[in-house]
Amino acid sequence: MLRQYRLSDYRFRLILWVIALAVLGILIIGSANDDYQMKQTLGLIGGVIAMIFVSLFDYTWILNFYWLIYLVSTVLLALVLSPLGVTRNNARRWINIGFQFQPSDIVKIMLILFFAKFFEAREDRISKLKTILFSVLLIGVQLFLIYKEPDLSTTIVVALLFCVLIFMSGLSYKIICGILAVFIPVIVILLSVLMQPNQKLISEYQMKRVYAWLRPEEYPQDAYQQQNSIKAIGSGQLYGKGLNNDDVDSVKNGNFIPETQTDFIFAVAGEELGFIGCCGIVLLEFMIALECLMIGRRAKVLSGTLICAGMAALIFFQSFINISVATGIIPNTGITLPFVSYGLTSLISFCIGIGFVLNVGLQTRKY
Repeated sequence: MLRQYRLSDYRFRLILWVIALAVLGILIIGSANDDYQMKQTLGLIGGVIAMIFVSLFDYTWILNFYWLIYLVSTVLLALVLSPLGVTRNNARRWINIGFQFQPSDIVKIMLILFFAKFFEAREDRISKLKTILFSVLLIGVQLFLIYKEPDLSTTIVVALLFCVLIFMSGLSYKIICGILAVFIPVIVILLSVLMQPNQKLISEYQMKRVYAWLRPEEYPQDAYQQQNSIKAIGSGQLYGKGLNNDDVDSVKNGNFIPETQTDFIFAVAGEELGFIGCCGIVLLEFMIALECLMIGRRAKVLSGTLICAGMAALIFFQSFINISVATGIIPNTGITLPFVSYGLTSLISFCIGIGFVLNVGLQTRKY
């Protein structure tokens, strides 16, 4: 379980990027709403401790319990829909068992671990097509439970993450072309159906967000969050207005964007740190994802490569969606910005995921 490692193999650089980004996030959260700053600080301390602790455990031993990991993740998602679930802002995404947390954040990491071992264990025993069909069934259960919360943004992120894991597991290009040949027409048909007035595939409030993104002038009540976010980012210009500023014309100070410490934290960063601050956040997110990929290249087994690729993909996709929503590139959908947004479950879960990546780095194959 615990092994002896060489200190020279420990990726301190990755820990540095994570802590730097998280500390920047704490400063921005304090400016957005100082009631949450201390909680996020304690979350970072707990997350770093968990990250270092997990990094010293042999990930190959933990992956022996991969079916238990899948079962626990499924139960956690199911509990959200039980009486233990907590509803806020028309969404049921949390569990209260004396303390409140969001299972979908934990499940993302658990799914990476599960499919890392699942694809490795079936690499030589079962045909690739059968493995894919079985894995689609398994992920389908998880996606259904997440979608029913409803949590469309997490559903999309998990689906994209699953596609990356399949590809990295050694999927044949022939199978990829076959899937695309079916997938692209299905997407076109699906989009056509979604634009119909009485469609039942997504809820009414989700559909309004799409319409508000396409025609904000016709849906001002649903478009104001994104429109104010774009104004806030633009008003920061190059250097920003400074953290904790008291400008009367500040979008943040005027409470024009609700929940600025979570889904729209990038808008606060844009207004107060400007273009340079936003570039710093994007660069740090990129450096963390890139470091994960570099570690994965030298993993001794396929499961290690998939863990690193999965974490890199998760950070990339979640960052892309959060920033794209804040800048109006895609319709409004709530999801945290990794290591920056307020959310103890999200922060600690990402730190644990980085801990597994660090352990993969400690067990690289030797050339």
